[in-house]
Amino acid sequence: MAKSTDMMNRFGGNVAESIGANRQGGVGPSVVAPPARNVGVDRLRAGAQIEIDRIIADPNQPRTEFDEERLDRLAASLREHGQIQPISVRWSEHHDRYIVVAGERRWRASIKAGRKSIDTVILDGSRDESEILELQLIENCLREDLRPVEQAKAFRTLMDRNGWTGEQLAEKLHISNPSVFRSLALLKLPFPVQDQVEAGNLAPSVAYEVSRINDAAEQAEVAKRVIVEGLNRDQTVEVVRQSKARKPTEKGRGAAKVKPRKVTERVFRTEVGPKVTVEFKRGLDATTVLAAVLEVADRLRAE
Repeated sequence: MAKSTDMMNRFGGNVAESIGANRQGGVGPSVVAPPARNVGVDRLRAGAQIEIDRIIADPNQPRTEFDEERLDRLAASLREHGQIQPISVRWSEHHDRYIVVAGERRWRASIKAGRKSIDTVILDGSRDESEILELQLIENCLREDLRPVEQAKAFRTLMDRNGWTGEQLAEKLHISNPSVFRSLALLKLPFPVQDQVEAGNLAPSVAYEVSRINDAAEQAEVAKRVIVEGLNRDQTVEVVRQSKARKPTEKGRGAAKVKPRKVTERVFRTEVGPKVTVEFKRGLDATTVLAAVLEVADRLRAE
């Protein structure tokens, strides 16, 4: 302690001397302004450079697959330009290692680049698993989106752990309610159809329309037709409408075609809770319903 105090005193004396505090004949001590680059800057105590082999991936990380080609490009950038942004880690007593919280792509790319250490920000140990998952999910969504179904699973995990509704999740992640609802709808699809979404053969917006069919076998059949015929979203909406309008007896081979009953009422159950009903005696199709809902939404925004 005495040694530390002595060093500080000597340091203070050197600073005082450098600004002329001990000079005779002066009009008083002058004040030297700090460099502009230091104004308004506070150093982070949590910053650290950690050896790569002291860090492991989080086994609960929502992202489970990483594009090797993109990792190679990121590794090349790290070799050429160095690390621009630190990753976030936390200490695990169980693993005796630091665990990546956010920035696993940069960590993996650093390994590929042959780097011995990586710049990090060490998070304190007071965060629970749900908070850590939230940080990881936000990191992935804002930087390089999870694959659609993978993202939906992460949303569901976060909701289950925290007891959140879809609306609360949207608020926490600062995304729209419809985005959350459409994402979660992908989990209603059979696994083969989910695989087609992950493979990029079925767009998420189109897959959402397919999820509105209640029967899993019919979902798979419609999804196959969409892929084979290259149907767009509007065409898929019509196919789904026709599928939902058919009676079960019509699915058999040779069954007579029955003109679908004119739909005059549509009821929508929302993820946030309330039901929305649209009625029109002249008949409702997707375009009419959408126009009505958008008009109501505009009125509510105006209020």
